[in-house]
Amino acid sequence: MAPRLLLLALLALSIAAPPPPARAAVASIDLGSEWLKVAAVHLAPGRPPISIATNEMSKRKSPALAALADGNRLAGEEAAGITARHPSKVFSRMRDLLAKPFPYATALAASLFLPYDLVEDPRGAAAVRADDGQAYTAEEVVAMVLHYASGIADAHVGLPVRDAVVAVPPYFGQAERRALTQAAQLAGFNVLTLVNEHAGAALQYGIDKDFANETRHVVLYDMGSGSTYAALVYYSAYSAKEFGKTVSVNQFQVKDVRWNSKLGGLEMEMRLVNYFADQFNKQLGNGADIRQSPKAMAKLKKQVKRTKEILSANTAAPISVESLYNDIDFRSTITREKFEELCEDLWEQALTPIKEVLKHSGMKIDDIYAVELIGGATRVPKLQAKLQEFLGRSDLDKHLDADEAIVLGASLHAANLSDGIKLNRKLGMIDGSTYGFVFEIVGLDYVKDESIDQVLVPRMKKMPIKLFRSIRHTKDFDVSLSYDKASELPPGVSSHKFAEYSISGLTDASEKYGSRNLSAPIKANLHFSLSRSGIISLDRAEAVIEITEWVEVPKKNLTMESNATDQTLSSDESGTSDSAKDSKEDLSSGSDADNSSSTNDESNAQDTITEKVLKKRTFRVPLKVIETTSGAGSILSKELYAEAKSRLEVLNKKDAERRKTAELKNNLESYIYSMKEKLEENTDMLTVSTEQERESFAEKLSEVQDWLYMDGEEAQAKEFQERLDQLKAMGDPILFRLSELKARPAACGSARLYLTELQKIVKNWETSKPWLPKKRIDEVVSEADKLKTWLEEKEALQKSTPVYSSPAFTSEEVYQKVLGLQDKVSSVNRIPKPKPKVEKKPPKEESASKEKQPDSESESSDKPSESEPAPEKTNDSEPESHDEL
Repeated sequence: MAPRLLLLALLALSIAAPPPPARAAVASIDLGSEWLKVAAVHLAPGRPPISIATNEMSKRKSPALAALADGNRLAGEEAAGITARHPSKVFSRMRDLLAKPFPYATALAASLFLPYDLVEDPRGAAAVRADDGQAYTAEEVVAMVLHYASGIADAHVGLPVRDAVVAVPPYFGQAERRALTQAAQLAGFNVLTLVNEHAGAALQYGIDKDFANETRHVVLYDMGSGSTYAALVYYSAYSAKEFGKTVSVNQFQVKDVRWNSKLGGLEMEMRLVNYFADQFNKQLGNGADIRQSPKAMAKLKKQVKRTKEILSANTAAPISVESLYNDIDFRSTITREKFEELCEDLWEQALTPIKEVLKHSGMKIDDIYAVELIGGATRVPKLQAKLQEFLGRSDLDKHLDADEAIVLGASLHAANLSDGIKLNRKLGMIDGSTYGFVFEIVGLDYVKDESIDQVLVPRMKKMPIKLFRSIRHTKDFDVSLSYDKASELPPGVSSHKFAEYSISGLTDASEKYGSRNLSAPIKANLHFSLSRSGIISLDRAEAVIEITEWVEVPKKNLTMESNATDQTLSSDESGTSDSAKDSKEDLSSGSDADNSSSTNDESNAQDTITEKVLKKRTFRVPLKVIETTSGAGSILSKELYAEAKSRLEVLNKKDAERRKTAELKNNLESYIYSMKEKLEENTDMLTVSTEQERESFAEKLSEVQDWLYMDGEEAQAKEFQERLDQLKAMGDPILFRLSELKARPAACGSARLYLTELQKIVKNWETSKPWLPKKRIDEVVSEADKLKTWLEEKEALQKSTPVYSSPAFTSEEVYQKVLGLQDKVSSVNRIPKPKPKVEKKPPKEESASKEKQPDSESESSDKPSESEPAPEKTNDSEPESHDEL
């Protein structure tokens, strides 16, 4: 039997298929520590169904940054643009601060020289304070980044995209996953699911391959900006029935994944940052340390990133930062050998994830078909050399795009989960939970039952899945969920417990039914679920109470009419009270029937004999489940969520107004430069305008331009629109006359050409379509003559009209006249040829044919009434077929 799989597929466009609805668009977002990538799935003519969405600067990846400066919110490229000038106003690495305790967040920020102001929110988690004093939770800042990503998808598709799959690293725990989902809700889109990064990359690797004739184990090795992991994936195929045929379906299963959540390309960069900071401090002397200057460190980190990229392709790289600190420039060089020496301890750490994967799976290096490299940091030559040395291979596999493999694979997942997108070429996916989970019961007088398995989800258990546990208890209690190993916790998490629930209603239920005869101890059933996103939760609970009681049920049904109708109505002990009730109802209905048939004969009344039997009844009482999780790992409460949503909506409105203002300002500026250029360089402008008109217009252009660069810096959108309208009121008439200078003669030429062709059409009608009414043809000829006359009159009038005045007629008028004539020609041309007349039979033939009709037909000539439709004639030889139909 093939396992239950989530089937994923490549998108197949079919010419014959109807166009998909406009809403058939979904997105995927790879939100990393430093960068984000967006892919969109949209079926539209002339474009690939799945593609990377580029940002406003046409880049395929964007900085995962948000900024709050001077009351404005910036994200992505705009936020990156102010990092060097206002480093304390730009928030980076916020994904890694989700659901993290405040002390951990401050330590992380200090190690990375992040200068923004961190504060503690009411839950004990990290939040940031903007320059206006307003605090924003980590979920809100991440929502700003996701809102920016959603906008990239909207712009790429051309319509709002409201459903997306978001990729997360495998080490994300329960609190991080729930916080990220809530951040997406704040951003205004629906998360179809969270997908582990390695699962997305595994999809992209296997979607275009065939595993029907072979199976393979592949290790996906990913070193990104902030973390490193290795995932072991098993690819195979299974047989399935499809449209009555047996087909082979590819599938993959994630066997194991191991990680280092702190090792990534950023750690290498920080080694270089500290190295160059020490060099510059020596250059400064006097014990100065530029690490205390946020602006200096922002400049240095930006340049170090470029230097590291150069070292990946060269053996040495320069670094140059102007005015690094106190207007002092910094210049230096570093060799690749020195860089590798600074990161010496990192190379061995980089091998740990792949070693652990092999160790825990019991596999050898020779069992691995391929080791695929993904993530930007895998481009470092020393890392590749260490992997080659460990694996004993001269070449590493680089079939996937290191930056885009995850987001493209996640887009396949999004397409499969969406509505309205047709999929083809199936690939089964089995991913597992990267953590194991246990539950614990705490309650008054509760005695732990050792027979109950406390482990809810073992590590790498496939997702999604429903879980069930039953306990024996009679009082309200609490349930807690924890990671199964306290030594293997998500980064920054100090407690293995991540969720708590309060279960109430069991005490009341026990008191209500406890006085009755219980056939079994009272139980509480707990229903858990592990979602496709890897989030486990307690969905509901119910009390199960079983009682036994004596119930009178009918034994026999005796009638005076016939002994053959005697019925035994007693139930056995395993029956239910419901069956007894049904039997009583049957007896009652039977008595009513007898009474109605012989109301005057009292001797036929039924005599019923009952007996007592022992019945077992089961009551299921829903229990109230309230989540009581607190601390940094809890999600935003309803009150905090509402406040956050309100703040973000205000920022959204300001963003929309700011974008509109910037667009109108840009339109005004472009119009000024365009018109000035035309006035200075286009000689035809001299022809279609007077000197006074040009001078007035040029003067107005200069006036608005001076305002634009002086007082216009703080102007609102309405003011830009008003000044643009003023300029267009003066410039558009000139531009219109300029365009008509060539368009009008062209339109007249086209009209004359059509009139010439029309003469040929009319002559052709006379020979090829003689049935056309002469009156209609004359109407066409008359309209053509009118158009010719109108054109001659207007052209004569235009010759006497100055070019710089309003034209006597326009090209648009000419085209409208021609179109009207074309409609008349088409209506005449569509007149069909009349059908030939059918001659009637002579009277003698008609009477003879009537005499030949069978007598049966004349006898059955009864006409149906007006209220009844006439019956259809049927083939008398096959009446049964007609009846079946």
